[in-house]
Amino acid sequence: MPKKDLLGITRFRESIRATRADRGPKYVVEELDAMGKDVHTAQVRVLDYDLNVTRDPENARAVFSTQSADFDIGLHRTQSWKPLLGVGIFTSQGEQWKHSRALVRPQFSKEQISDLDLAERHTRDLIAKVQPGPDGWTDTMQLQPLLYNLALDTVTEFLYGYSVHAQNPGARAQLPVTPGLDDPNLEELGANFDKGKGWIEERGAFYKWYWLITSKDFDYRCREIHKLVDWFVQTKLQSGTNNSEKSNEGDEKLDLESANTSPRKKFVLLHELAKVSQNPLELRNESLSLLFAGRDTVGAALGWCFYFLARHPRIYEKLRAIILTQFGEATDGEITFAQIKACRYLENVINEAFRVAAPIPLNERVAIRDTTIPRGGGPKGDQPVFVPKGRQVLIATYAMQHRADLWGDDVEEFRPERWDDDRGKRTGWEFIPFGGGPRACLGKQFAFMETSYVIVRFLQRFDRMENMEDPTAPIRLRHAIENRSGSGVLCRFHEAGT
Repeated sequence: MPKKDLLGITRFRESIRATRADRGPKYVVEELDAMGKDVHTAQVRVLDYDLNVTRDPENARAVFSTQSADFDIGLHRTQSWKPLLGVGIFTSQGEQWKHSRALVRPQFSKEQISDLDLAERHTRDLIAKVQPGPDGWTDTMQLQPLLYNLALDTVTEFLYGYSVHAQNPGARAQLPVTPGLDDPNLEELGANFDKGKGWIEERGAFYKWYWLITSKDFDYRCREIHKLVDWFVQTKLQSGTNNSEKSNEGDEKLDLESANTSPRKKFVLLHELAKVSQNPLELRNESLSLLFAGRDTVGAALGWCFYFLARHPRIYEKLRAIILTQFGEATDGEITFAQIKACRYLENVINEAFRVAAPIPLNERVAIRDTTIPRGGGPKGDQPVFVPKGRQVLIATYAMQHRADLWGDDVEEFRPERWDDDRGKRTGWEFIPFGGGPRACLGKQFAFMETSYVIVRFLQRFDRMENMEDPTAPIRLRHAIENRSGSGVLCRFHEAGT
């Protein structure tokens, strides 16, 4: 990109300003388009360093897959995120990352993600909060925070065997006393995550100058989150079994796996990790990374799905008709993994929400040796580009998913049917919402199943969903690690049959 000043300060300020205005991903598109619609890779000067930005699928393939040995996550990402997440699967490099991956990967088997009892119980708690009045309509509600609470409840039970019940605090089991540890703060957990990752996003934006961004508030958020996860870890390690210590009520045993009225013993990821490692710091870091992703990415994805469904009643009606045909009308009927996988239009809707909004709009790698990326050089932009050791490459996934030459002239339109068109069927590296290659997200299917399950249950019960925001209001892309709707999901529902 053309330099706007000698030190790249203007570019940096513009980027920060766009992010704070909830239009950061669009800023990348606009800057590349300003150079030409056919320009998909550029070298950018920011402060005192250069980086490469690309929206070319072939470059994404190279960085994430075919040339992944030449790239790793940047040291600045490790250092920016480390105070909150420690050294785990999202922040480690080289051999340490391989160890983390080997530790966590076996836990995401089909058998674990296809057990939908977990999703059913927490979705039921969510729908209980969405109650219609005498006319069949609910009050106008802000659905987004409820979806984050749902995701938090689900992922904490999956990871630790105990849901924090952000949706329904009254359902929390009494926690046992764990010697040497204070009781964890469950009330502020969601706020601590939001504030904490806001700080690490700010630190990441300063790249190698991340250390300039520090705060007592950031320290507090990290400390409170660590206190919760350490409580789970120590409870497990001190018990030595899948049952926890005694509760405060004397001889009554508290089984964290059955504390949520589950009829049978459930898979608990922490217990599986503890069979491999007894290192409390490692157990904290690895499970916390998954907690971070499971709450934020799923919450954002659900939010975007309902955001678009509220604005497209034709799509809502079509999807609901398909759901009633394939899943039935009974809101308490069984839903299976196979049914969800077979519902093509539901998958189309979720994919289209991921494409238009891109919950992860940017990804990055740093060259660990002198190398190249395959496209962006030469007069026509189809020649390799030299990438020196230490240079960061930003993969602009949002910008890649908004290229009209890849997706059609209606690229800005939310149209799930495109996934049945030739373009959608041929999708490859231009659509990588969960990354790709060796570092591809392990929780992809878990996130897809949870998102699908919630949508099915809502559409079984509610025959209409109405957007209650100004219909002319522009989309707001709140990018702080994950991209959530900056305006939330202001809506109301109508109960079927009323």
